[in-house]
Amino acid sequence: MAVIDIERPRAVGGGLAVAVLLAVLALVHVYWATGLTWPAADERGLSLAVLGSVVSFGPAVVLPLAVVEGAAAVAVAARARGVRGRIPRLVTYAVACGMLLRGAAGVVWIVVGRDGSGAVFPWLNALLYTPLSLVFGWTALRAAR
Repeated sequence: MAVIDIERPRAVGGGLAVAVLLAVLALVHVYWATGLTWPAADERGLSLAVLGSVVSFGPAVVLPLAVVEGAAAVAVAARARGVRGRIPRLVTYAVACGMLLRGAAGVVWIVVGRDGSGAVFPWLNALLYTPLSLVFGWTALRAAR
C-alpha cells in the first residue's frame, strides 16, 4: 500500500501560486515600462504608492525587475512541479528569502513609520504588501523544501 504525502500537494499548489504571483509582477513591470502608470495618475503617484518614495519607473529600472521576476517564476514553477536540480531549488529559496525579508521590512515600517511617504503607501504596505510578502514568502519556503 502506497503512503500518500498530504503535504506535497500543498507545496505544489503553493509553489505554483508563488510562480503565478511572480509572473503577474513581471507583467506589471513590463506594463509600467511602457510609460503607463495605472493604477496611479502619474509616475510620481505610482512611485509613492508602490515604494513610499519618489523613484524612477522608467524602462531601465522596471524591465530588469521584470526579467528577474519572469525567470524566478519559471524556476519556482519548475520546482513546484517536481523538477529536481540545484537551480530551481536555489531560486525558490532566494524568492522565499526575498519575500520574507520584504515582509519583515514591512512590519518594521508599520511599527516605525517615516514621514514624506505619501498617504497611500502606509495603508497599502500594512494591508497588502506586507501580508502578501509574508504569506507568499512562507509558501515559497515550503515549496523549496
